[in-house]
Amino acid sequence: MNTVVHLRSGVCALVALLLLSVSAHITDRCDNGADNCNKRTKTSDNRPLNTDDVVTYEQLKEMMSTGNIQLFDVREPNELEAGFIPGATNIPLGDVEQALRLNPDQFRERYGVPKPGLEDSDFVLYCQSGVRSFKALETARGLGYSRARHYAGGYNEWVQLEPQ
Repeated sequence: MNTVVHLRSGVCALVALLLLSVSAHITDRCDNGADNCNKRTKTSDNRPLNTDDVVTYEQLKEMMSTGNIQLFDVREPNELEAGFIPGATNIPLGDVEQALRLNPDQFRERYGVPKPGLEDSDFVLYCQSGVRSFKALETARGLGYSRARHYAGGYNEWVQLEPQ
């Protein structure tokens, strides 16, 4: 009986550690608990992220003012209730790969905007704080979108810097 209790508590502890580890990887929080991680500097395979991959708030504003932007919000649809960057099209992170594999007509029919081209430098992804948009950027790059970029400050930074 004692062995069963020890085994159960050991399994519970292992499951708790596993869940803690997984939840740390799926959150939009930084390691230090801050909600707003500024810039992602390395890709998941630990290679440096080129600064050309990141769009700053100022660059985003300039691109929006000239209309030279294809902006995609990779947050979940329910998150948009709290607000979004004007002109953005929502493609949740889990749908990004499938969406970018659609042909241009299917993409336009599904999302109501033209599909970005593989060499488009005005293709910008964002999320709440840069974590999911970074993952979406890696997915896009893996599919050949060599000049895609992401707004690493995300909606959190947008709300802080944008006049109300």
